[in-house]
Amino acid sequence: MFQSNLMEAGQFHPLEMMQNTSESDVPRIREDECFESATKSGSENHEGGAASGDEQEPRPKRKRYHRHTQHQIQEMEAAENEKLRTDNMRYREALSNASCPNCGGPTAIGEMSFDEHHLRLENGRLREEIDRISAIAAKYVGKPVVNYSNISASLPPRPEIGFVGNQQGIGGMEMYGTSGDILRSISGPTEADKPIIIELAVAAMEELIGMAQMGDPLWLSTTLDGAGTVLNEDEYVRTFPRGIGPKPNGFKCEASRETSVVIMNHVNLVEILMDVNQWSMVFAGIVSRAMTVEVLSTGVAGNYNGALQVMTAEFQVPSPFVPTRESYFVRYCKQHTDGTWAVVDVSLDNLRPSPSSRCRRRPSGCLIQEMPNGYSKGAYCASVANINIAVTWVEHVEVDDRGVHDLYKQLVSTGNAFGAKRWVATLDRQSHTWTTLSGTGSDDVRVMTRKSVDDPGRPPGIVLSAATSFWLPVPPKQVFDFLRDENSRNEWDILSNGGVVQEMAHIANGRDTGNCVSLLRVNSNMLILQESLTDSTGSFVIYAPVDIVAMNVVLNGGDPDYVALLPSGFAILPDGNAIGNGENGGQAGGGSSGGGSLLTVAFQILVDSVPTAKLSLGSVATVNSLIACTVERIKASLSGEGA
Repeated sequence: MFQSNLMEAGQFHPLEMMQNTSESDVPRIREDECFESATKSGSENHEGGAASGDEQEPRPKRKRYHRHTQHQIQEMEAAENEKLRTDNMRYREALSNASCPNCGGPTAIGEMSFDEHHLRLENGRLREEIDRISAIAAKYVGKPVVNYSNISASLPPRPEIGFVGNQQGIGGMEMYGTSGDILRSISGPTEADKPIIIELAVAAMEELIGMAQMGDPLWLSTTLDGAGTVLNEDEYVRTFPRGIGPKPNGFKCEASRETSVVIMNHVNLVEILMDVNQWSMVFAGIVSRAMTVEVLSTGVAGNYNGALQVMTAEFQVPSPFVPTRESYFVRYCKQHTDGTWAVVDVSLDNLRPSPSSRCRRRPSGCLIQEMPNGYSKGAYCASVANINIAVTWVEHVEVDDRGVHDLYKQLVSTGNAFGAKRWVATLDRQSHTWTTLSGTGSDDVRVMTRKSVDDPGRPPGIVLSAATSFWLPVPPKQVFDFLRDENSRNEWDILSNGGVVQEMAHIANGRDTGNCVSLLRVNSNMLILQESLTDSTGSFVIYAPVDIVAMNVVLNGGDPDYVALLPSGFAILPDGNAIGNGENGGQAGGGSSGGGSLLTVAFQILVDSVPTAKLSLGSVATVNSLIACTVERIKASLSGEGA
């Protein structure tokens, strides 16, 4: 029945069939083969069943014909693939030659440039960063992060700047109450403020990196060697349009940048900056008080990457003639992909306007980069030893400086009072030393009283503090060496009573010979514990009388808090007229052979051991006389040396 059909089909050569069959018919042919095979199988079973009953002779085995060999199938698949490749090339060519129907210009995407690729990666990274920080905000508020650009930068009118709580004292002196009420009165951010703070911190980090890495025209050189730079405010506004708004009326811009290599582990520096206690201790000459208001994020487990905290701080110059600067800001720490760590501050005063706010911080902070010296770059491991790190510090503030005394205006305007150079110099000295102590203290004397109750390390009672500042026509290094030398101490120190002062112990505290701790013997019953500190922006000589019995207890392993100390001393700053011109850049304020010194003298005296006692006018007169006598002795001695 099917034999004739098979033979007729066999008359066509398989190759001819392939040539006469289009590629679109291949699936249909294969379906026909399957159907034909099934039909033949069924017919064979039927015929076999009929023959079994009649015992017919078995018919010869029929030869089966395959329409396509394996080679032919491969050729057909190759032809199909070639057709797809041709279509693909045709589509690519059409895309590359496409034009805009409106303007006739090309619309092809083309190959992406390296810079464009880098920008796309950077945008993606920033989006991930904002998403990650937004996730932190999610646990505080149930709404997405909002834009902070609409925050008003205007502040309410401020009264004329003066000292907080001052009242006229005796003999031309001014009495000062406790300052810093703003720091204690600030509460944590509201739930609505937190997402704004987070996005502001992310934007501030981006701005800090730009401020630290960009050159001209953002930073204009003021010296031939390019060492001195000044911020181009117009270019700054064009480059960083986002931020905390325009500069308030009456405020001045102070911006500075400083780079230095510091011998310190980057891990330790990050911890110092993110721990408010360590930060205020290491930079005690600049940060008079600081506190963490609220921690929004502790960062990644094991380090401070992503840490975010709201803080307040009071910044100072060791002189009563320069008002302190109080700031309410957020601090954000991040480790970047190249291993660089960055810590940035940005003011939050616009979220909590205050009539007494005289300073606000635009993105300020530092970039920390390990120097290539064989250690793993960017690794955050506490076991790494101290190594060299490159620190680029940026300070950018807007301040109402009307309260600065004329004597200090030059120092403040050059950035050596609150600028980046002072922060870096302090950090560099700290890499060789322990901690910084600073004395606080023209012709006027400023007096302040405080009660000491249950304060370890300080005697209980009423403490009277007095300070004054004056100018000397002597280089800072000469003043520093004179005040720290035990052999010249009897020329100005009333406690020595003109006797011989003997150095009992000397402990070097840094690479500079002026950085040391000394134990001086004045008489048989009294010792003086003295620490002298110096760096390129200023110097300190701090000392405190110590009872011999109490010192022996400490030297024999006793508690150091057993010794009650009332430090007094000196702060020595350059007058700003010869900064950076000398060859002696590492000594006492970067002092050169020219220029004068701004010397602050500060004394603390326990006037009564009863905390509830009243301050007598005689005590004020005594401390005033003590300071006046000390100032005259110093002037007389140094004037003779200068002559």
